Amino acid sequence: MKCFLPLKTIFGLAFISLFMTPTANAQIWKKIQKSAERTVERKLERKTEKETGKMMDSILDPSQKPPSAESPSNESDHSVNNQSTSSDSNSQTTKTANKKNLSDDLEVYSKYDFVPGDKVLFYDDFSQDFIGDFPSKWNTNGSGEVVKLNNVDGNWFELNTGHSVFYIPDVKNLPEDYTIEFDIVTQGFSQKTSSSSYLQISLTDSDALRKYSDNYIQSSLSLCQYNTYGIHSTNIFNNKSGGIDSKVAADIREALLNQPHIAIAVTRNRYRLWVNETKYLDIPRMVTELNVLKHLKFNVIGLKEGEERIFISNLKVADGGEDLRRKLLSEGKISTNGILFDSGSANIKPQSLGIVLQVSQVLLQDENMKLTIVGHTDADGNSDANMTLSKQRAESVKNALINLYNISPDRLQTDGKGASTPVADNATPDGKAQNRRVEFIKI
Repeated sequence: MKCFLPLKTIFGLAFISLFMTPTANAQIWKKIQKSAERTVERKLERKTEKETGKMMDSILDPSQKPPSAESPSNESDHSVNNQSTSSDSNSQTTKTANKKNLSDDLEVYSKYDFVPGDKVLFYDDFSQDFIGDFPSKWNTNGSGEVVKLNNVDGNWFELNTGHSVFYIPDVKNLPEDYTIEFDIVTQGFSQKTSSSSYLQISLTDSDALRKYSDNYIQSSLSLCQYNTYGIHSTNIFNNKSGGIDSKVAADIREALLNQPHIAIAVTRNRYRLWVNETKYLDIPRMVTELNVLKHLKFNVIGLKEGEERIFISNLKVADGGEDLRRKLLSEGKISTNGILFDSGSANIKPQSLGIVLQVSQVLLQDENMKLTIVGHTDADGNSDANMTLSKQRAESVKNALINLYNISPDRLQTDGKGASTPVADNATPDGKAQNRRVEFIKI
């Protein structure tokens, strides 16, 4: 492809060339020509990468149309700002890297083996809380508030730093098998973020507003940006130290700047922890006393108050339940709310692929099995739109099975029921989370 310099630029260069010697003139013209060619090549590469990414997204998400060749390219950077109801003239901007294409994320997560529990015990996206208030389902001996963030959907709970404990009274009877998931947004993190700054997640036997008790497991995610301090996990049972003290040199610094998804799975004695698609902890005998750890707590230490900030949302605690593969083989039907989508969209969230992977394993084991995939939504919004969305989401799951796991298309059918067959109360966040589900039914 040829590129022509603007006429004004050519006249300017010609004028300059009058004062140059022939040799210098020729050298400068060569440099200008090479510079122009490199500029054009870089622009073409960026545009090609962007359009290719959009095309891949449209393949995996049927609700997205392929980009028009005449559509203008938008290469502006996006940042995250606090938007609480109180005015804040000193609002800070989070350093965020450009997000990957959906198809890239799905490919990265295609071997992700986290499978969320199939029965929601607790869910909070803070949608029922007023901006500026402390969330109604939580308790603390410190402070925090629900805020809105630019360029990030939903409400977010800011955990203030210090020795405060953030405790969820409704999580009071954790079973032997369960999963915990939540998303993080950070703001103001830099090379000056302290090496002693951590986000701590604790499973304890006590509902008291303190970090430690006679029995607990605690994982501390380092928030430091100038060096790698990884993830430190420890267990204490019967008020005795000397148990497991795991220090994993995980470099999660970049992940912390780009809205990471944290997942924890407890399966009887086994304790596992993921940051995004990577499993950093897998300790088979972390829980030495069963049916003792009943409560979930958070706290943040070491951040500069008012400058370095951390927010969480979409926290879900779910009963581990049965192995979905065995249930699909034995009963011919499973229903799961563990396959998540972007709000109002058919984009599969990559961290949901653990379940899709399990379904693919069943189909590979039983080569004669065919499935109908049925999407369901909550009752928010227009019923016709929900019906369409549920069908698009089922189609997205089908496309993931085909494109990521090489399942033949003729073994899969799709359908959508919208919000017509709820299994829980749509008036609560917990109920909505249960109603947003996908069914796999043997044909």
